[in-house]
Amino acid sequence: MPAKPMPETTPEESAPTAGEADEKGPPAEGTAALIGTGGNVPAEAVAPLIRGIAVLRELTEANGTLSLSGLERATGLARSTVDRITATLARMGYVRFDGRDVHLSPRLMELGNAYLSALRLPALLSPHADALADELDESVSLAVADQDGIRFIHQATRRRAMSLSFRIGDLLPAERTAPGPLFATEWTTADWQRWQDRRAADPRDLSFTAVPPRTHRPDARDDDAFVRRTEEASANGWSLDDQLIEPGLVAISAPIRTPGADSRIASVASVVSHTSRHTAHDLRTTLLPRLRSTVEAMERELRDTPPPEPGPPPADLALWTGASKQQLGREFIESLARGLTVLTAFGEGREKLTLTEVARATGLARATARRALITYEHLGLVAPAGRTFTPTPRVLSLGFPPLSRTTLSEIAQPHLADLTSRIHESTSLAVLSDSGEEIQFTTRVTTARVMSVNITVGTRLPAYATALGRVLLADTRDEGALASVRSQGYALVDEELEEGLRSIAVPIRDRSGRVVAALNTALHASRRTPRECVTDLLPELTATATRIQTDFHTAARFTHVPPS
Repeated sequence: MPAKPMPETTPEESAPTAGEADEKGPPAEGTAALIGTGGNVPAEAVAPLIRGIAVLRELTEANGTLSLSGLERATGLARSTVDRITATLARMGYVRFDGRDVHLSPRLMELGNAYLSALRLPALLSPHADALADELDESVSLAVADQDGIRFIHQATRRRAMSLSFRIGDLLPAERTAPGPLFATEWTTADWQRWQDRRAADPRDLSFTAVPPRTHRPDARDDDAFVRRTEEASANGWSLDDQLIEPGLVAISAPIRTPGADSRIASVASVVSHTSRHTAHDLRTTLLPRLRSTVEAMERELRDTPPPEPGPPPADLALWTGASKQQLGREFIESLARGLTVLTAFGEGREKLTLTEVARATGLARATARRALITYEHLGLVAPAGRTFTPTPRVLSLGFPPLSRTTLSEIAQPHLADLTSRIHESTSLAVLSDSGEEIQFTTRVTTARVMSVNITVGTRLPAYATALGRVLLADTRDEGALASVRSQGYALVDEELEEGLRSIAVPIRDRSGRVVAALNTALHASRRTPRECVTDLLPELTATATRIQTDFHTAARFTHVPPS
């Protein structure tokens, strides 16, 4: 979403145009079936928002990429509707196009980030989980309940040939996990009935795409086994998964409870391993004591950390959506864009919001915000509690799992492609090697020229002799030339690495302001003078670096984003 919303005459929801009027009716039957709405869609639900959520979920299930025709088939929507939805999402920065393919973009993670910020648990508990993973040299997970499933909110994984592949936001059936029986100790009769209904409707767990499907239909013995595991979890205070998801995978879990007399399970911490490293018996005797000790530290964190001051909510998003409607006309579905902005109203210190607070945070009319909240409640994305609303873990189903494993190279690549097409010169991203003496190219986009710089991804060059290297070194070293690079914000190397080669580079910074990568363009000296590199190319490089950083910071809010 642009940092500075464009002006609009009024924040009220504009009336539908003649071409958009059909978007205000009930959702298409295929879409309704897809997202589980059936025939019980509230009269005030926003149909374009339901359809847009369906498109985002299909892209998520397809690991982040689908063709336009694939989306048409998957959602059952008309091609014209798919085109308008994806055009709107692209305008918001939530998807991008590559030919006829649609890709999820890191900016979409702001929806999941809003939920995770409001939840508070990742910020408070993740450092403890990471420390335990380092100590045990095993993967550690944090999960929350999502109806009769569990959904991951943090993963501290080990880099091994055989390692955990679950992602933040992945949904697993409760009965095939270690956390599931712990959460089930708090289920009501209605919760157990919903679980049984789901098992009957989806006996092979085909709707849980993060786990292998069952090889056989569950029967009464499987149901009894989960009930028994739940009873044992209630008695023991821990739970075990002995290869329930797939052969070789074992896990042990302990509940993290909220403070106070009405204590409940806020999250579940799990240590996950492979039978080649630990048996189920080993997990209980060797790892459970350390897991319990970490859980105690997590519970102290929840008890002793005061509530945060509310952070700044997004401001006047309705202005931007209104201006986009004016610019793009029928291709921009304003009710979809405005509905999605409602989720961004939540965040740190804003875990529960009234209708008035949502409307104030987004700049939307109360009637518009109300219809969006009704829609989200129907889809299970927000939960009402008296006069307030709270986002649910299901928000993470909107693109977070595939995007949570993105790399800086993947984030930068489309931005480099856009930059190369504008300046007609090859562009690259590089990082420092572990020694700090070399740079390594991680992303590169070339331009079609008879004479061009011939460097491939993975190439290493001496850091000090390159513009990329000087930008990276300037962040940590105090030397005369590097101090100048640090103060001016770029490095220009003129025929020092190779005769006739001229290069200019700018930094890419992480959320703390540390330089983690550098972006450059390299060209033959005959094409531009050093001064022209600064006047013509530097503004383009700086603008591109800003766009990369925006996506990078969004993606890295609650996930680790490796260089490549």
